[in-house]
Amino acid sequence: MKRNKEISDSTILTQQNGVAERKNRTILDLVRTMLKSNNVPKEFWAKVVQCAIYVKNRCPYAKLNEKTPQEVWSGRKLSVSHLKVFGSIAYGHVPAQQKNKLEDRSKKYMFIGYDEKTKAYRLFNPITKKVIMSRDVQVDEESEWKWNNSEKESRSLEVDTPPAVRDHETSDEEDEPLQPRARSLQDIYNSTDEVHVVCFLADSEDLNFEEAVQEEKWQIAMNEEIGAIERNNTWELTDLPKGARPIGVKWVYKKKTNAEGEVERYKARLVVKGYKQKEGIDYDEVFAPVTRMETIRLLISLAAQHRWTILQMDVKSAFLNGVLEEEVYVEQPLGYMRRGEEKKVLRLKKALYGLKQAPRAWNERIDTYFKKNGYEQCPYEHALYIKKKGEDVMFIALYVDDLIFTGNNAELIEAFKEVMKKEFEMTDLGLMKYFLGLEVIQGKDGIFVSQERYAEEVLKKFKMTSCNPVSTPMEPGTKLSKYADGDRVDASKYRSLIGSLRYLTNTRPDLMLSVGIASRYMEEPRYTHWKALKRILRYVRGTVSLGLMYTRTDDYRLVGYSDSDWCGDVDDQKSTSGYVFFMGSTAFTWLSKKQPIVTLSTCEAEYVAASWSVCHAVWLRNLLSKLELKQEKGTVIRVDNKSAIELAKNPINHERSKHIDVRFHFIREQVKEGNVELEHVESRAQAAYMFTKSLPFSLFENNKMILGMKDKKNI
Repeated sequence: MKRNKEISDSTILTQQNGVAERKNRTILDLVRTMLKSNNVPKEFWAKVVQCAIYVKNRCPYAKLNEKTPQEVWSGRKLSVSHLKVFGSIAYGHVPAQQKNKLEDRSKKYMFIGYDEKTKAYRLFNPITKKVIMSRDVQVDEESEWKWNNSEKESRSLEVDTPPAVRDHETSDEEDEPLQPRARSLQDIYNSTDEVHVVCFLADSEDLNFEEAVQEEKWQIAMNEEIGAIERNNTWELTDLPKGARPIGVKWVYKKKTNAEGEVERYKARLVVKGYKQKEGIDYDEVFAPVTRMETIRLLISLAAQHRWTILQMDVKSAFLNGVLEEEVYVEQPLGYMRRGEEKKVLRLKKALYGLKQAPRAWNERIDTYFKKNGYEQCPYEHALYIKKKGEDVMFIALYVDDLIFTGNNAELIEAFKEVMKKEFEMTDLGLMKYFLGLEVIQGKDGIFVSQERYAEEVLKKFKMTSCNPVSTPMEPGTKLSKYADGDRVDASKYRSLIGSLRYLTNTRPDLMLSVGIASRYMEEPRYTHWKALKRILRYVRGTVSLGLMYTRTDDYRLVGYSDSDWCGDVDDQKSTSGYVFFMGSTAFTWLSKKQPIVTLSTCEAEYVAASWSVCHAVWLRNLLSKLELKQEKGTVIRVDNKSAIELAKNPINHERSKHIDVRFHFIREQVKEGNVELEHVESRAQAAYMFTKSLPFSLFENNKMILGMKDKKNI
């Protein structure tokens, strides 16, 4: 009988592994020496360890034939001339854009190590408690920072988790370039913190309940909100079932303003902390359709052509009308707890703002009502409803709790308003003047749409109200790259500005290309990219009142323009496609977007761009057929490349097109069936020119005129 053999390998323990033990001792000796040499507080031990290992990896070893570990690893001899004494005084250069003429050109820091991915030093500011990286540094190795007890105590609380920073200073946790990671909309939605509760009230007042309850105007607003909730039979007081958990609620306060910025009323909204909801328990489906902005512009164009008026209504507490299918319990709101029953909770029968399923519940409620009362839902725009009565027709566009509607019969419209007021609590806003940030002026000559007030808010937010205007949003020939030189800028601020400018393109097609190009660098923006964004703001400053003028024309039909550059992106050599469609003389839908493939010629790039415009034209033709504007003839799409037109018409050119993805050949089928017709147009008359190339001033102004853009001052 064999006896089990005991296996003991204690060498894996550092205490009995001589090599590891000696290495740890060496590093600890270095750390103690570096801390003592310049009287650095012990709280910096982690930074000292990193620096010590960095230096050791650049010291020669006899067993490596007098080579350094870094040299053996990388295969190239490295310089050590940049090594500095840890804890020394360092002077970091302040970039020109972050100082004025009278400020110091450098700031005083403490040197705390090296960045392993760039040729930059890590510097710590003991005053602001911030860590930055900089290449432009002068280190005084003979000096050290004079610490006192209060500074040491303060530093001990913050050294491991530096706070978020602004301007050119970057926290130690953010000084490494982030790796790009694809995230779905659902991931982003589920990962949001409490801020998402008030994302739909981004301009809400910075006010809590304790402060608001002291002012009568907010007390009245809260009473109105609770009154609306109770009249709607939204909840019932009950005991919390075993195993269930209630969701918190909070008050959000907002001043409702008109197009001139004047306060119309004070509004208090009771909001559920929906970020605490669990999928599959508290909610299932959350999607709710809204009308596309291009459809809203199309309705404006239609109204201008027929000289109809566009009216607007707002649903009071719209989400309170949505019936919930799930069991959801919320806490009693502050200031309105039932005496003696404070421990009870509220079971929701209908939705409240903040619930993830609230928009969908409201949409199902109003969608059911419309369909029961003879309104037809447009299959190509699910938030658009059509009411027909003989020759009379009315169109209703729904965007969450805002409705705009227009039609050819005033009696039909008035009847609709009265019925809606009875079914829901509605506010009749009269003529459409201010809708989703769009300022609308309805006059005898047509309808003018702009975002002047929103543009001014963006300029104010980013402190560019007094900047010097420029004539174009992007200099001709500008080429941006993700490998551009310059310091990294605050990515959060950069993305915020991109988002603001993106929304401004709803009435400003002249910004599409420049904003689109700048948005490609949101992952790791550099100063060069930020400078390009600031130029866009300078252009907006000089054209703040620019907008689109929709007028009546004799030739009211769908016409498109398609264009593309070739290999315009210097990083991946991909091209930028652009298209724009007109009804009459003014554009109502446009696009500027980088192509997903690398094309081999200008002909191929134009062909891919044309295929995108054809796809959009097919959708527009279907939508127009539901708006009583059926296009009897093929839609003309104008392209400034004859080779691309021939390639679309002639499928025999196999050698030139065999490598093109089959999805782009959809254009051939549509041309063959007569749904679209490709026409050649010279470049100067190409309306989509500005969506693919940065143009000089004269061409840029000509392109704006073709699109139907006008200054508010000139209408």
